[in-house]
Amino acid sequence: MGTAGKKHKREYMKLIIQIPCLNEADTLEIALNDLPKSIEGIDEIEYLIINDGSVDNTVEVARNWGVNYIVSFIRNKGLAKGFMAGIDACLRNGADIIVNTDADNQYCGADIEKLIKPILDGKAEVVIGERPIDSTEHFSPLKKKLQHFGSFVVRIASSTDIPDAPSGFRAFSRDAAMHLNVMNNYTYTLETIVQAGRTNMAITSVPVRTNGELRKSRLFHSMGAYVKRSMITIIRAFMMYRSLTFFSILGMIPFLTGIVIMIRFLVYFFMGAGNGHIQSLIFGSTFIMLGFMTFVVGLQADVIANNRKLLEDIQYRVRRMDYKEESRGDSVMQNLRANSAGSVGDGDRSEPKREGVKADGDKAAKRGKKPASEDRSKKGNG
Repeated sequence: MGTAGKKHKREYMKLIIQIPCLNEADTLEIALNDLPKSIEGIDEIEYLIINDGSVDNTVEVARNWGVNYIVSFIRNKGLAKGFMAGIDACLRNGADIIVNTDADNQYCGADIEKLIKPILDGKAEVVIGERPIDSTEHFSPLKKKLQHFGSFVVRIASSTDIPDAPSGFRAFSRDAAMHLNVMNNYTYTLETIVQAGRTNMAITSVPVRTNGELRKSRLFHSMGAYVKRSMITIIRAFMMYRSLTFFSILGMIPFLTGIVIMIRFLVYFFMGAGNGHIQSLIFGSTFIMLGFMTFVVGLQADVIANNRKLLEDIQYRVRRMDYKEESRGDSVMQNLRANSAGSVGDGDRSEPKREGVKADGDKAAKRGKKPASEDRSKKGNG
């Protein structure tokens, strides 16, 4: 992860912009038209959509527009799974920087240049777009307060200073993307920030603009459901990356309660009235034992967390070898398929379907990559 503080010195920089989609036929073309076609410091820009089980014409809209890659799920698997499948596809197609944005054109596409600048300058590995929440007209007062509160909780859990944690407009360096893991099925936004903060990735934010609302959010059906699921996601991430601290704080509640009850019993005992307060002795002892056992669970969880760090390091190294080997295979095949275009069959119903929609043999040859037109049906992280 040590890319921060060092200037990127690559001769060729490739950016892939990915867009998760679920029945976005009405808004996808608007969002795609708003994306940049060239950026200073970037040699090649490609576009990828994740079709998360859409039943409308989302895929047709993407093909007609000229999207380079399509990752398709036959059925809906959720935003988090789709996000990780997109990251995998971007890495396999040689992305040096990956930008994630929304299909409802919520974010201003021109701000992608601003979003990736800290990565190009070697100052960050993960960049989050900070929306003007207070001045966003279609956000209700309650939603604005909850957005600020959620970001505050994430800042505490992640030890970062990200002001807009729920923002889906973000950029990742190639190295940072290979470290990503999302365990929940709900959303990637909160967990990836906690992970980045707790694994000491260089993470920052930049102010970005937003466009008018084209449709209502589909991530949650009610504000209460959003708060509930977001809090569960934050707590789970905090348990994973700061397990000893979490269980120590949790165990302190019954432990201190037991201490107070025991002090009460001892006061009565030394006053000669202990026989009538045996219940306090029992309850106090029970709470103290419960607090101690919770702390022991925290110690065990901390050992498991350390083992997870080792596994994540192994996973990172395996991913590097995996993507490197695929790049070698691409360089062999690209001369055979540089002028072809098409899509793959359904394949295994449990795996994402990746479609190359636009040929780009000359640019791919510069990097030893397979052109965008090559079909793929390899298993992603989805």
